Amino acid sequence: MFRVITANLNGIRSAASKGFFDWLNGQQADVLGVQEIKAQAADVEGTFCSPEPLRGRFHYAQKKGYSGVGLYARHEPSDVRVGMGVPEFDDEGRWIELRFDKPGRKLSVISCYFPSGSSGEDRQAAKFRFLGAMHPKLRSMKGKREIILMGDVNIAHREIDLRNFKSNQKNSGFLPEERDWMSRLLGEGSLVDVYRRLHPDTTHDCYTWWSNRGQAYAKNVGWRLDYQIATPAIALHARAAAIFKTQRFSDHAPLTIDYEMTL
Repeated sequence: MFRVITANLNGIRSAASKGFFDWLNGQQADVLGVQEIKAQAADVEGTFCSPEPLRGRFHYAQKKGYSGVGLYARHEPSDVRVGMGVPEFDDEGRWIELRFDKPGRKLSVISCYFPSGSSGEDRQAAKFRFLGAMHPKLRSMKGKREIILMGDVNIAHREIDLRNFKSNQKNSGFLPEERDWMSRLLGEGSLVDVYRRLHPDTTHDCYTWWSNRGQAYAKNVGWRLDYQIATPAIALHARAAAIFKTQRFSDHAPLTIDYEMTL
């Protein structure tokens, strides 16, 4: 079994202090994607870079304490790609890709942190620019490679993906344009929302993010923002998915999916 975990840490140092890496030690992960590490190389290297038996690679934001992604793997990749090729977003540390290519198969595993537009119109406009660049990139990659893209997408795709969909239809993360983008990615883009393949109708148990305001977590007023999106041939191998909520490491919960495959 090939186990893939994705987790928005909302600060790698903060998540570590809350027991994230202690939890990880018992998970037998083959790949771990992390987002929003909010750290620089000096903070990570030698401390959080190689939790045995995994080794991490990272894409840091230029701005300290902001964004940043990482990808840990049990196996040595054939190539490492840092950045998605769009300077505006590469400066923000949003894409790290490990390639595991062998004769007869090319596979890219990606940890990606999509922008949030909740802070204002400027950031929402940036989010739309990001989505505009991401769609053709993934479609192009899909034509050449198998893909597992994991991360905080900052979009709840359908009404069952958040608790209060009626009151959030004009809020970033559930805007019609964002949901339409996801529908096109999964439709004409021919990619698969792997969690939904395994759990097509799950509602309250599917959430991966809760606001820190009020009693959102206690009342399970959540959103499903964390995904594993794969090419169909990979998605067919998915066997089980779990969202870990017993212990909180950040405002997001880790999403684990097991695939019946090997690298």
